[in-house]
Amino acid sequence: MSVIGTATVGVMGSSQNEYAQFANPLGGLLARLELNLLTGAGHGVMTAVSRAYIEARTGRGICIGIVPCESQEVRHVPRQGSPNQYVELPIYTHLPMSGVGGKDDLSRNHINVLSSDVVIALPGSDGTASEVELALDYEKPVAAFAENQAQVKNLNPTITRLFDIDDVEAFLKRYCALQ
Repeated sequence: MSVIGTATVGVMGSSQNEYAQFANPLGGLLARLELNLLTGAGHGVMTAVSRAYIEARTGRGICIGIVPCESQEVRHVPRQGSPNQYVELPIYTHLPMSGVGGKDDLSRNHINVLSSDVVIALPGSDGTASEVELALDYEKPVAAFAENQAQVKNLNPTITRLFDIDDVEAFLKRYCALQ
């Protein structure tokens, strides 16, 4: 049984594509640093980073998933496929909005960002872009992790760009008070 880590890192990204080339090393790094992982509990990047985190973890930390509901009409049922099988602590919400509605008051993205000490964005679309905007609004440290600028061109250009896992580790150490 894991013990809660020292800080929580929100990882945001595509719900369609796993982007394993980023999610796998990132999940492993978070586990090695004994940080908590928080995602939106769904598919794509959320599943990939959670799987890598669980498989690599040997010490403290927990995999948290903020689960949206099925729809505005069906708020007591989790969205189909959520939480993914790697989420250890699912936080069920009554919040259905995502994608282009990611900044709406009925979006779990607010909880994703506000519950994270640091936000790392992987390639994604409208939902990921809205989480980056919320991180800026809520003054959370936020960075994009991708091999090149083109992969995250839809994300706010003012955020830090991290191009390899060493850059990510340095960013996390700076903002999570790690040694």
